[in-house]
Amino acid sequence: MAESTRRRPTTPGALTDAEYHALARFRFALRVFLRFSKDAARGAGVTPDQHQLLLAIRGSDSGPPTVSDLAESLQIRHHSAVELIDRAVDADLLARTTDPDDARLRRLVLTSRGADILEGLSAVHRDELRRFHNDLDPILTELGG
Repeated sequence: MAESTRRRPTTPGALTDAEYHALARFRFALRVFLRFSKDAARGAGVTPDQHQLLLAIRGSDSGPPTVSDLAESLQIRHHSAVELIDRAVDADLLARTTDPDDARLRRLVLTSRGADILEGLSAVHRDELRRFHNDLDPILTELGG
């Protein structure tokens, strides 16, 4: 019988104590990073949700996104995306534009204020992610990743 067919399936109960410790450290590291991210956003004068919205718009690989695109990217309901976008427009973080190929569609673009805030947040997040990577590397190695 081949080696792969003799292996027992891995079950949650089959984890070692070391793996549980590594998973707990991983979850802790994620919480630390998320707290950092939320604090950085608030320090820049935006909400954490607005920061994620700005990043989703700037990071869109298919041009300026629609509301539906953003709802999918942020994993929120369409009406929640509309509310978030409305607040961001009111805060001069982004603007709605008409799609040049389909006048029925509205696309979202960053304002200069939104772009400036995102640039600053992205720089500090990049640096924090580099530190975060150093923290995660040994944990992922313990988990076989």
